[in-house]
This record gives sequence, C-alpha cells and structure tokens, in this order.
Amino acid sequence: MKLLRYGPPGQERPGILDAEGHIRDLSGLLDDITPRTLAPAALEVLRAIDPSRLPRVAGEPRLGVPWSGTPKYIAIGLNYHDHAIESGMPVPVEPVMFPKWTSCLCGPNDDIVPPADFNRLDWEVELGIVIGSRARNVSAEDALTYVAGFCVANDVSERTWQLEKSGGQWGKGKGFDSFGPVGPWLVTPDEVADPQALELWLDVNGERMQTGNSRLMIFSCAELVARCSRVMTLEPGDLIITGTPPGVGMGFKPPRFLKAGDVVELGISGLGSQRQRVAAGL
Repeated sequence: MKLLRYGPPGQERPGILDAEGHIRDLSGLLDDITPRTLAPAALEVLRAIDPSRLPRVAGEPRLGVPWSGTPKYIAIGLNYHDHAIESGMPVPVEPVMFPKWTSCLCGPNDDIVPPADFNRLDWEVELGIVIGSRARNVSAEDALTYVAGFCVANDVSERTWQLEKSGGQWGKGKGFDSFGPVGPWLVTPDEVADPQALELWLDVNGERMQTGNSRLMIFSCAELVARCSRVMTLEPGDLIITGTPPGVGMGFKPPRFLKAGDVVELGISGLGSQRQRVAAGL
C-alpha cells in the first residue's frame, strides 16, 4: 500500500494511492493516519480494502506528511562511505545518531523556508524508515518486522548552523521549520522487495546532484533499527532517516549551496518523488 494525507496544512485527510496512481479518500473509514494506524493489525485491515471502491480525489491536492503524530525524528549521519569522505569526516564505525525536531516536518512539495541569515543551505536525499511496532533491544534479524513502511525524506541542512553555530550538536542546523519534507507516501514493506536495493536521486534546478543506491549504506536498515532500539525505545510513528549518498552541496569544490528561488527535486525508486522551492529567508 501507498498511504498518504492530502489537503491544507493542519487539515489533511487520509488517503491511499490506487493502482493507476490516483488518490482515493480514506476519511470514510478513518479520521487520520496516526501511529495507531501503523500497527500490523491495522495495516492488515487497510490492505483488505479495494481502493477502487473508495471516492477518487479530484485534481492535484497538496500532500502532507503521510502520517500524523510522529513521536521522534531520528537522523543517521555519514552512512554512505563516499559522503563521509566528501564531508571531510571519518567513516563511522558506529552509527551517528542525532535528532531533527518534529516541528521541522512538512509535506513533500512544501517550500523550504530557511532562517533569515542562511548562506550554506544544503540538500540530502534520504531513505526513511517508519516504525509500526514498539521496539526495544531488538535484533537486526527481527528488526524489519517492526517497520510499518518506507518513505522519501530530504534532510535539509543549513551548514553554518550545523557546523559553526551548532555548539557541537548537528540538530541545530537541521531542525528549522520546513527542513523535514517527507513523502509523498508511506509505502508498506510488502511493496519494497529489498530496502537495500533502492535507487536515490536529487536534482537542483534540473541538474543531477546526487545518485546513489541503498545497497551502499554502511549500516543497513535492519541494523539501524536494531542499533537505535538499543539506545531508545522506538514507538509507532517514529521516523529514522538513513543517511545520504555523495553529491551534497558542501562536497563540491568550491561548495554549491541553495539560494532563494532554487528548485530541489528528489526521489527513491518505488517510493515516489518530491519537489521543493527555496523561499526567501524567514
């Protein structure tokens, strides 16, 4: 299944994508897509529904984050060898974990609104893992059974705030409002044959900047869920983003950063694509 939420910010309605790529309205069956909806039993109920029997949504409505009420937004840094090298940082032997504030979450095509003093605004296409069942100290072998689905994420980053004004904490430069575009859909695991075989890409103003494959991750999706569950209790609705392949603006020589008016497009095979415009600094 491809679950989604559509409508104006704060007024999103639940939906599902049918086989022809049309949005079908789920609001006659549930009020919203919440962490409770992501439990295995609840997903099985939804999976039994024939989307073609649901009302079709007209036009091209705004898409929101595919589920509401995310308890935690966990980011993994430097999880592709070549990205660690381009960043001038050691290749990690343990997963680098840091928070993105849930207030940064926004729809996949919403504007990126940076702080007024931005000057090193960067892009990062990432594979997102959405937790469906409470997980604590789980093994890598069992970890994916706790996953409700996968999604596309852009880990938008203001490098000056991340690295120079950070006080040593990356989340400061990655947690501004609008720095967490997620979606367009939450894709359930039955539609993702192998999360370690997904193509990632990102363009800026039509120019390809990032191309990668999740098979090149240092720590696999299963390993990341297991490792995170050792240091925190993972709850339904938690989001883990799994690192970015090489090609970020910081890695170019000289560096290339986003400016107002730029358009960022990104996607992952089978999980859909996003498009954001960079607004003037807030």
